[in-house]
Amino acid sequence: MVTTESVTIRVPVGMAKYITAGNSQSELTRNALLLYPYILNQTISHGAAAEILGIRKSELIDIYDKLGYSYLDMTMNDLDSELETFRQLKKKEAAV
Repeated sequence: MVTTESVTIRVPVGMAKYITAGNSQSELTRNALLLYPYILNQTISHGAAAEILGIRKSELIDIYDKLGYSYLDMTMNDLDSELETFRQLKKKEAAV
């Protein structure tokens, strides 16, 4: 169990009703979303954020994935290029 603390944040009036305490899963998702900008700007890692939330890194990645935030930020072209580089290196390794 993670030790929690109450904090006060300022939000627009219309938003307040959506962020009141809910079930544990919605609170976890909310807290994961609050940490996401710090992951994005590389202040903390996915692993550090997961540790703060008291969950495994894979669970945090699943939460973000369900919300449409990809863990990998490569395009298909980037991935194809990386795979081609890997294949070329494997060929060179096999030739030695």
